[in-house]
Order: sequence, then C-alpha cells, then structure tokens
Amino acid sequence: MPTAPSAPTGPIEWFKAARFGLFVHFGLYSLAARHEWVRSREAMSQQDYDRYLERFDPDLFDAGKLARAAREAGMRYAVLTTKHHDGFCLFDSALTDYTSVKAAGRDLVAEFAEAMRAEGLRVGLYYSLLDWHHPDFPVDRHHPLRGTAAEREPRDLARYRDYLHAQVRELLTGYGRIDDLFFDFTYPGMGPAEWGAEELLRTVRELQPGIVVNDRLGVPGDYVTPEQYQPDEPLERDGVPVMWEACHTLNGSWGYDRDNHDYKDPGLLVRMLVQSVACGGNMLLNVGPTGRGALDPRARGTLAAIGEWMEPHARSVHGAGPSAYRAPANSLYTQAGNRLYLHLPVWPLKHIHLPGLAGKVRYAQFLHDGSEIRFRRLDGTQHEHNNLAPPGRSADTLTLTVPVGRPDVLLPVVELILDEPGEPEQPGQPEQPGEPGESDQPGEEA
Repeated sequence: MPTAPSAPTGPIEWFKAARFGLFVHFGLYSLAARHEWVRSREAMSQQDYDRYLERFDPDLFDAGKLARAAREAGMRYAVLTTKHHDGFCLFDSALTDYTSVKAAGRDLVAEFAEAMRAEGLRVGLYYSLLDWHHPDFPVDRHHPLRGTAAEREPRDLARYRDYLHAQVRELLTGYGRIDDLFFDFTYPGMGPAEWGAEELLRTVRELQPGIVVNDRLGVPGDYVTPEQYQPDEPLERDGVPVMWEACHTLNGSWGYDRDNHDYKDPGLLVRMLVQSVACGGNMLLNVGPTGRGALDPRARGTLAAIGEWMEPHARSVHGAGPSAYRAPANSLYTQAGNRLYLHLPVWPLKHIHLPGLAGKVRYAQFLHDGSEIRFRRLDGTQHEHNNLAPPGRSADTLTLTVPVGRPDVLLPVVELILDEPGEPEQPGQPEQPGEPGESDQPGEEA
C-alpha cells in the first residue's frame, strides 16, 4: 500500500512540518509606496532617495500585532527583511549608520524576533546580498546609478564582501536563535565567488547550527526558492527530490504598493498553499506594511480569511506532505500518516471516484465540521442503472457520496482515514447496494 513520505529528520524537520510562513518586506521603499525596487526603477540618486530616510517613522509598526496575525492565519514561521537592496538596515549595526536605529531609534529586527517567539513562531531573517548604498558595491545593471559617472568610480569588492560577512555575523549573534536565513540574490556577474559564498555559509552554520538556509548564495542550501510561480509537481535535482519554498506576494509587489490593486483572492492563495504541500513544498506569503509600518486593510483581511480556513483544516497542511496515491482530476491529495486529505477546488455532482482506495478507507468525513461522508466500493461489472462500469474506471475505485451543495469554505476538504497496514478491512459506514442513488453523469467527477 502506498504510504505518505517518512517524517523528515535533521534541522529541516521543523521547516517541512510548518509548510506555511509569513514574509514581511518593510523599509524606506515603503514610504515611496511604489514597489521595493523603486530606487533602481527610477534611477534615483542617493540624495533623492534619502528624502525617505529623513521621514522614516514606523510609529504603527507593531511586531506583536504582526505576529498574532501570522499565527492566526495558520503560519508557523515568519521572515523579515533585515536589509533590502537599498542597503537600509532594520537592525542595530556597528558597521553603518544607515539603520532604523539611527533614523527612528528602533531596532525592528529585535522587536520582530521577540514578538514572533512570543507567539510560538520560528524566526527567519532575509538579507540582501546587494547593497546600493555601500560605496564598494559594483555599479552594475541593477544599480540605481547605472549609466552615470559612478560606473567609473573605483569599487573594492573585497571590502564590500567583508562588510557583508560582518553584517551576517551581527544578525546571527545579536538576536538569539535564528531558524531560517533567506539570502537574496545571485545573478550573472555577482555569484558565489563575489559573495564568498562557501565561507559565508560555513560561518552561518557555525554560528547557528540548527538554521536552514536557502539557495540564493549560488551554492546548494537546504531548500530552493521558486519565486512568483507555483510548482505543480515535486521539484528534483539530478533525479533526487529537493525541499522547496514558493514565495508569493499578495499583489505582485513585495514592498507596499499603494496603487496596485491586482490582489490574489484568499481562495486562490489557499489552493496555492495546498498545491505546495501536495508537491512537497512550503509557501511563504508576503505582506508589505505601509510607510508607517501597519498592514493595510486588504492584507489584514486576506490573512484573516486564510486563518478562518486554516483553523479547521490545519492538519491537512501542517505536518502533511505528498501522497503516493494519485488524486482524481481537479483535486489534490495531501497526506499525514494514515490520514489522506482530498482537497476539492472543483465541486462534483454527488459522487467522487477515488481510484485505488477501495477496501482501504476506514472512515470519511468533511474536515471543516467532522460530518461523515458515506462511501462504497465500485463494482467493476455493474454500475447503477445501466449495468456498465464507467470507461476507464477500475474495480478498486472507492466512490464517495457528497451533498449537492458545496460547503461554505474556501476549499472543501475530505479527510479519509486509511486502514493501517496489516489490519483487516473496516469499511465504516458504506452505502448499501439497495440505497437510492443517481447514475454518474459526465462532468460529475471531482
């Protein structure tokens, strides 16, 4: 009998079990409110960009509220941008005055880490490998000063690399246990050699032995990071499955973008989360607080709606993973031990046919309310009124009978409790052959 993947071991264990995290992009770009790359996109000089530094006042940044919103949304970890590409640091650094501490008297990384731990969430830190503020970072195709005289200025990459390594050391020694480190990003011309990636990764693991690290140093990390696209199958490297985390925005922008209203609805985001779990991955969902540090109403509402779904459905996500059973069309399976979760983005008409599960299911119920779902094994020689088996349907198919009305949840989930290996078949409360039922019509399958 196919089984769910074995429980993960080692430092990545918590990460695989968590499945769902919060990404937080906040910085000077939040005041511009038109994308976190605003300085590069608009080729701003440092002087022009510093008008945001002069007005930086995160008076509504409440890490406690943020942590509660994440926990109530069903998230198990959170990642904060300690420094984005503009070089502005949300932590107290001895290496630069370009920090939230100097600008506003607040170490936001310290506040964030304390608040997340208080709510039982794992702490993750994002750190940009790029730094457009540092005088030794190369003026390349991403730099705001590209095409200006700054391209001809001497730059000492070794000195910048020392700065980068020293700041990572500050983050990993000044804020207690850090569970996740999200580097960003490697590109042609700026890769592992430029970052000193292997040495940096060794330092990270020495300072925080239990940490998980992504792959964006350009050398293999603990997980890979598809960005703004959703894998629909497990990811592999050289034929070996790899751990992955899809990072997504609410509206296409990581930083606060006031006039961007291209939001994903909560139902879509829940389906994306479940698809991640079904394919062996995590989802990291981003919010971009406003220039004053608060979540806007749309972000708060989205997190609340996801949380309303997660409250009764969490066990189909947390600690779950892919199943070796093949889900029927227009549905997704996740599995945790002997509990198989059937997620139904498309609602069927009365019957759902599950190949390979006849004789293997002890009990079936809706997960949102615990109400029983009746089922029966499909007879391969007779089927309802026409005495013919549906084309392509095997005799080991289990048929569930569900109500015509779709449950009022973002994504209905059926929990199937499987017989443990070696136990006798216990079909629970199957439908009896004499009970009335409709024949299967085209389009009726899940």
